[in-house]
Amino acid sequence: MPAAPRKKTAATPSAAAPAPAPERLEAGTLEALIGYNTRRAYSVISALFFERMAPYGLKQVEYSVLALLAHNPGATSRQLCATLDILPPNLVSLISALDRRGLIERRPHPRDGRAIGLHLTAAGLALAQETEQVVIELESDAADALTARERETLRNLLQKLYKA
Repeated sequence: MPAAPRKKTAATPSAAAPAPAPERLEAGTLEALIGYNTRRAYSVISALFFERMAPYGLKQVEYSVLALLAHNPGATSRQLCATLDILPPNLVSLISALDRRGLIERRPHPRDGRAIGLHLTAAGLALAQETEQVVIELESDAADALTARERETLRNLLQKLYKA
């Protein structure tokens, strides 16, 4: 036998009222960890990066390659991998994508006949220069709560962890 139709009633108070904000969890253990704090700070900076780089169609690692090549014309893939701490197979597809966009070109290395030097095209250099300013501004915005001295200290301390 089919169920009788339910009467429509006014919305209950809980359905009409916005849900209460979740209570903040005790996170002291996590907040005492360098990795946790680094990841949280990275999340803030990363979100700003993706928002402001969207018009340029650049990911963080692509920007990093363009920035390095802007300041180190003729760098090799091996040098890029070592500097960015990425695996060669990952760099191959990245370089190919930048090449397809007309941002880089490959040339014989002047001192090592077996190596290929990577150079920015005029379009690649223009993009690197424009986006460098965008990244400097977004980092400044993300670290607005820090003084210039605190920013320098933070950079130095983080570099101490990965350059050790």
